[in-house]
Amino acid sequence: MINNKHAFADISSSFSGRFGISKRIITPEIGIYSRNWGAAAFDQATGIHQDLYVHCLLLENHQGMQSIILTADLGWWKNAQDEQKLRQAILAHFDLPEASLILALSHTHAGPSICSTDKDLPGGDRIIPYLAFLQESMIACIEEARNTAFYGVMTWGYGLSDLACNRDLKTEKGYLIGYNPKEEADATLLVGQLFNEKQELQAVICNYACHPTTFAHENELISPDFVGELRHTVEQHLQVPCLFLQGASGDLAPKKQYVKDPAIVEANGRALGYAVLATQGQLLKPNQNWVFKEALVSGAPLALWGKVAVPPDSAMIQQVLQVTVPYKQLEAAAAILEEFEACEDRVLKDRLWRKYNTRLAIGDKEEAQIPVWLWRFGDVILVAQANEAYSIYQKEVRAAFPNHCLVFINIANGYVGYLAPEELYDKDIYAVWQSPYAAGSLEILIKETILGIKKYLCYEA
Repeated sequence: MINNKHAFADISSSFSGRFGISKRIITPEIGIYSRNWGAAAFDQATGIHQDLYVHCLLLENHQGMQSIILTADLGWWKNAQDEQKLRQAILAHFDLPEASLILALSHTHAGPSICSTDKDLPGGDRIIPYLAFLQESMIACIEEARNTAFYGVMTWGYGLSDLACNRDLKTEKGYLIGYNPKEEADATLLVGQLFNEKQELQAVICNYACHPTTFAHENELISPDFVGELRHTVEQHLQVPCLFLQGASGDLAPKKQYVKDPAIVEANGRALGYAVLATQGQLLKPNQNWVFKEALVSGAPLALWGKVAVPPDSAMIQQVLQVTVPYKQLEAAAAILEEFEACEDRVLKDRLWRKYNTRLAIGDKEEAQIPVWLWRFGDVILVAQANEAYSIYQKEVRAAFPNHCLVFINIANGYVGYLAPEELYDKDIYAVWQSPYAAGSLEILIKETILGIKKYLCYEA
């Protein structure tokens, strides 16, 4: 059931507690294997466009319960064991429950390989040491955030950015992945502000859904893609750290993409950065909301709105929801490996290698268990899962809870494949044939996420 938006109050969510912010540079050495595009003619990056970072955001309620978000400028996990080993090491080091940690990737397509099974490829000998370096950096990041935590308030509000466009383009040659001007894209931008007890701004968070695919097959530089310039734009103006959380972007990407020119990458980042600044400039200070106050008879009957105080909310809930969806009928891993070894086409070989790693992660199971991290901090709701869900996921779930700000994170705590709408499954489209999930899986995920939020996090009916 879809809820009604409160007609006499703005959508504004907040949380009161202790917070920690930290970051580390995680730029790899030049020469690490970094071929992310099948059409790329090279295997190893030759330079650095902008540094890669991992950021930590720590939230703690007044009872000492902690939620930790790590967001890193990295692509995706081809090997499920690599992600599990890293995340489990972090959980063990801090003796954390699984529900309390989210390790999210920005999904840059200009980063290093983080797949240990790529070790025999050019520069692949540097991958396993790099994974160890990531573990050390993330642990240090959390420790710093804990040691520098302060009391304050986090507030959230919605805005818009037109950077993201639909990228499922139908042509005479079939479906391609690229700018599709005929379909409207989800332009929703969610901005968070973090204040200390003196109401001084300490950090800004950008939650937005858009593939970082500005750089593509011709690019030989390590880069966070547009995310780097987004952060630089916001930080230069506000003089506080900016964190990026990738939303449900399976069908979304910039209009101008697949380029080699860093200027276009940076222009995309500035466009999103300016939208963040515009939204942030309209948000209220902590413990305030914008509500209808009274009617005034003038030349026209006027609705007068204004600021009102709202009490701080320090409630925190963590839940991991297990959603069961069907797999397609898949080829055996051994058959995919045999095809890979016999293939001599560089592009197809790369595609088969990814397919093989995905198949290994699935094993012989006929159904998938998709874990969904559901958090509530104050009246903010966070939804995080490992796959590349289409934007309809965040649109439908947000519509079901219109009086809350909902944070959505793709590629969190793992990676498997795309979750595309059922109506696309009879079409020859990348997001469908790449995915191991059967038709209807996204619709199941949407339904179960809404039910899970109602059951565990709030009781709107």
